Amino acid sequence: MEEIRVDEKIDITKEICPMTFVKTKLKLESMLSGQILEVTLRDGEPLRNVPRSVKEEGHNIVDVRKDGTFYKLFIERR
Repeated sequence: MEEIRVDEKIDITKEICPMTFVKTKLKLESMLSGQILEVTLRDGEPLRNVPRSVKEEGHNIVDVRKDGTFYKLFIERR
């Protein structure tokens, strides 16, 4: 599996929607264009809603990987 250069990380596994997206959006706003954010999130609603909302904001989903019981979402800030 290809290694992804990560600039920032957040863990939103304890959050519920819509805070999962709100925290992700706030973190992305503090980053520079082209930087990569790694988001650790739960399956279900967060895994469905966060990537969709991030794309609607114009950011790029680089990859989504299962990591034990959670998922890692890699987002390139635009």
